[in-house]
Amino acid sequence: MEIVRKSSITTLSNSGVQSEQLLFPENSSSRRVTITRVTVEPGAVNPPHRHPASEQIWVALEGNGILLLDHERTEPFSAGDVIRFADGDLHGFRNASDVPFVYLSVTAPPVNFREAYSKDWSKSDRRSY
Repeated sequence: MEIVRKSSITTLSNSGVQSEQLLFPENSSSRRVTITRVTVEPGAVNPPHRHPASEQIWVALEGNGILLLDHERTEPFSAGDVIRFADGDLHGFRNASDVPFVYLSVTAPPVNFREAYSKDWSKSDRRSY
């Protein structure tokens, strides 16, 4: 059994996107999953990116916005919706509303997102980690 205490939850942020690393390689011995609570501020964008060796599931908890997908496609995404991205699927998010958008992200196998959040997202519209 493993309990992750609030004091060991790391928060990463970049360009209006805040990512609370609830369970990730730095606070857990799990080799199967990373769990993150992400808040996207009004007008902010989580730029399109890929996880070449991990699938990811997003559970929308609060708010709504636009998924940014391959081939310039977009889809609405709102509280209560769930989406699964296979390994390598291009995905991102734009909060076009006037309230924060919050989602839970489950990534398997685990990814340490620290490096991704250390990059300048304003200069890249496609990234991989």
